[in-house]
Amino acid sequence: MSSTVLEAPYMNKTTPVLARDLFSTAFLKNFIVVSIWLGISYINCTVIITFFRHQMFYQDPRYILFIHMVISDAIQLTVSIMLFILSYVLYTINVSVCCFFLLVTIFTTRNTPINLSGMALERYIAVSKPLRHSQICTVRRTYFLIGFIWFLCITPETADLFITLSNEPISFFYTSVFCMRHNIFKDPRQTYRRQAFDALYFSFVFFTLVYTYLRIMWAAKALSTERVLAQKARKTILLHGVQLLMCMLSYVSSSVELAINQISPGYAAEIRFATYLIVFMLPRFLSPIIYGIRDEKFYQYLKRDSICNVGRVRPASILRIVSV
Repeated sequence: MSSTVLEAPYMNKTTPVLARDLFSTAFLKNFIVVSIWLGISYINCTVIITFFRHQMFYQDPRYILFIHMVISDAIQLTVSIMLFILSYVLYTINVSVCCFFLLVTIFTTRNTPINLSGMALERYIAVSKPLRHSQICTVRRTYFLIGFIWFLCITPETADLFITLSNEPISFFYTSVFCMRHNIFKDPRQTYRRQAFDALYFSFVFFTLVYTYLRIMWAAKALSTERVLAQKARKTILLHGVQLLMCMLSYVSSSVELAINQISPGYAAEIRFATYLIVFMLPRFLSPIIYGIRDEKFYQYLKRDSICNVGRVRPASILRIVSV
């Protein structure tokens, strides 16, 4: 028998003890997770290859931010899947290795919402200041923004790592543990500081998306010539909002799981697995859809570069739903 490690980077000590799964159940869960990962990875790889094959994309801030998010999501998904599988194969792993997996997962998970706010601001500038867009949103400033995003994502968790290094003996990092956040970062003060940071962090992203959406609506009314562009930008930001909502679910997933475990303890493992799929895998599928398939220009090149010609398996109904 094996156990399920479905702990998000934000779970705390209130998470119930994980139950062991039967071999058949463990095999089924791993098969589902790996199959979904392979599908998403194929899409991500095709999108990334298309981006780097055509110079016009990596000279455009819009697509630079897009591919940065796709790569970050691909790393997050791959590392979390590796941790998921290792929890079944080994159950416990070395603390140092666990630290690496957790930190990479946390960095890339935090990356997505801030990147979404940057993409929303770029769309707002494109609609409200079209003549100055190329001057404001330059390639150099875009890379500076990406560096700033990584600084914001890395700094809080690096502080947690240094606190752990100062509080724990060196021998602790040579031991093996079940790889969950509270088994590594044990200081309770870190939890309160992290909760305060997360509240500020997501509030900033949420209000950025709301502000840009409202400003684009006003710009569409004032500039009749920009209404089509504004309508496309509004749809994109709404989809960003859906992604953000899914990311925010990770903050309450552990509390929801605890409540369900108290009501129906027999279904705790299944609920936890479903939460993992919805909260941590589904948002990574939306990223290439929003800009990769909905964007007409990018999609034309994507069809051309795709090994299996994505356009043949894309129903007309989906085209109408996700069209720009």
